[in-house]
Amino acid sequence: QVQLVESGGGLVQAGVSLRLSCAATGRTFSTYSVGWFRQAPGKEREFVAALSWSGGITSYADSVKGRFTISRDNAKNTAYLQMNSLKPEDTAVYYCATTTRTWDFRNRADYAYWGQGTQVTVSS
Repeated sequence: QVQLVESGGGLVQAGVSLRLSCAATGRTFSTYSVGWFRQAPGKEREFVAALSWSGGITSYADSVKGRFTISRDNAKNTAYLQMNSLKPEDTAVYYCATTTRTWDFRNRADYAYWGQGTQVTVSS
């Protein structure tokens, strides 16, 4: 079993950078791929980025590609989402999650474990 806790969100102005962290417990973090999703008010939870357990396969939503970077440090049981050049449309609650899939991991239904979420608000 994996437990996940996100942190690093906040209120920032457009153009600013933030780094979100996802701390995991359970001694099995390295066996899972990790993903980041976000949900804005009145909208469906959408895929943002994902990274395989080995760190060799990544996937990004078109809306964040080139601005966001997903990474992980298995020794620290932690995943990260570096967010640069933030835009007001990035405003959402951001969630990290884990899946046993090593590819084709853009669907939220494939993720068994979820964190509580952290709020990111970007003002213009």
